[in-house]
Amino acid sequence: MGVFPLFFRLLDGVEAPLIVAHRVIWSFIFVGLVLKLKGSMKEVKTSLKDKRVVIITFLSASLLGVNWLIFIWAVENNKVLDVSLGYFINPLVNVALGMILLGERHNYWQWLAIIIAIIAMIIQSMGLGSFPFVAISLALLFGFYGYLRKIAAVGSALGLFIETLLMLPLAIGYLFYSIILSGFGVHLDIVKMNYLIFTGPLNAGALLMFAYAARRLRLTTIGMVQYVAPTLHFLTAIFIFHEELNILRLISFILVWLSLVIFSINSLFNNGTKQMG
Repeated sequence: MGVFPLFFRLLDGVEAPLIVAHRVIWSFIFVGLVLKLKGSMKEVKTSLKDKRVVIITFLSASLLGVNWLIFIWAVENNKVLDVSLGYFINPLVNVALGMILLGERHNYWQWLAIIIAIIAMIIQSMGLGSFPFVAISLALLFGFYGYLRKIAAVGSALGLFIETLLMLPLAIGYLFYSIILSGFGVHLDIVKMNYLIFTGPLNAGALLMFAYAARRLRLTTIGMVQYVAPTLHFLTAIFIFHEELNILRLISFILVWLSLVIFSINSLFNNGTKQMG
């Protein structure tokens, strides 16, 4: 996922909604083939008969679609630093959502990490001269998405297939709308068309590999791995896309990293204590 900005830059000139439409269509096809090969299509039918699962998955699909749209728009508009910041603060958003929605209790160090992150967002706003819309939106969208996927209780591949199935009519509708309005355009460009098709395996493959690894890695290891993508986003934005990082924005990132260090050390300590107990 950390290389996604580099990939989507290959689709420069293709509007974000059209990329999302193709991403939905080809993800649906790719995951459908995976489930078919695994003989899991019966699980799809069973899940679709469960009204609660359908409603929750519809909501998670909506959040996922908006998340994709903002992510791609940000890459196209030289805001990869904002993307990086959003995914850095996402673990802290998850902590806050756990407290608000699940009644989870948090200790002093977790509260300190959240407060430092809030201060970082205020400084980030000063550095940008405006509200950090992209960073906050991505963090909240992915946080609520994770919460919905947690309570939906469906597997990674199955959940993604149902999500893309529910988004499919809108994606196909937009695809035809785009063709009627502007002609075939990019669809006649063989190279970019192949890139659009590859958005499916790239997206679904990354999610499925993460789900596969998550079942086999320790929770603390997974917690550390989730910082790899935003770190790659940050390095890509600075050294490849040459986005501006003024002193206030740098301070905000340093504060976020500090909050994540506090959060991670606290998590490691708590997990170690539980294992000893």
